[in-house]
Amino acid sequence: MNKPTLLILAAGMASRYGSLKQLDGVGPNNETIMDYSIYDAIQAGFGKIVFVIREEFAEPFKSAVEPKWKGKIELEYAFQPVGVTYKGEEVPRQKPCGTGHAVLSAKENINEPFCVINADDFYGRESYEKMVDFLTNSVSDSHFSMVGFRLKNTLSDNGYVSRGVCSVDENSNLKNVVENTNIYRENGKIVSEKENGNKDELSEEALVSMNFWGLHDSIFETAEVMFDAFLSKNKENPKSEFYLPDLATNKLDANTGTVEVIPTNTKWIGVTYKEDKQDVINRIKELIEQGEYPEKL
Repeated sequence: MNKPTLLILAAGMASRYGSLKQLDGVGPNNETIMDYSIYDAIQAGFGKIVFVIREEFAEPFKSAVEPKWKGKIELEYAFQPVGVTYKGEEVPRQKPCGTGHAVLSAKENINEPFCVINADDFYGRESYEKMVDFLTNSVSDSHFSMVGFRLKNTLSDNGYVSRGVCSVDENSNLKNVVENTNIYRENGKIVSEKENGNKDELSEEALVSMNFWGLHDSIFETAEVMFDAFLSKNKENPKSEFYLPDLATNKLDANTGTVEVIPTNTKWIGVTYKEDKQDVINRIKELIEQGEYPEKL
């Protein structure tokens, strides 16, 4: 069996290349969050990295990535276009068609179980190790997975966040995901503030989805069918998006498959607010001091 592949969604960085968070250095030698993800993936046992990017930014993207990683792991690129066609006719678009379409864009690059992550999120070594174990021993065309992070480990000190809170059954399989917005700490508790001003308290230990999915390559057949239906419904809506979570949970919704939620106590790190960048830098420095990462990747 081939080693699993890591699919990194980076097409969203196209128009902002070289300026915003995805390529901001956070390590002592200007390493990006994505660099730490690749390092963790190699250490965990992934065999290939596939990047989904915009084709017009391929050369500068490769120039940023390949000097660091070429020869250390197989690298491939898939391109997510803005323009798409439906039944031979061009569908007017103002932006790419979303994360589900980004995954579909890598169909020709992947013929083995794979994991999908965001380019600008730090997930931690344990997440990759657990995912490799799942993709090697448990995945099937009717059994996918996602890594679930503890809500307390995904908050920002600089403002509110939105999170999908997961409910699981006795077998750790996903039952549903409930989107909660305006989540923040208040008086030692985690609350989700509603539009009417009411606040619901959320458990610190609640598992939330941070877009870290383990999938079987048969999902591309499902993605083609679902994307065709998406275009049929939204061809007059140039801002509509086909989302990865809807694709990953499709068999769950149809009662023809399961999604295993794999818990981790790792602290997720991301740059939701400008002020979060320093928090990421501090956390990376702390992990280096603890021996989790070398001074230079």
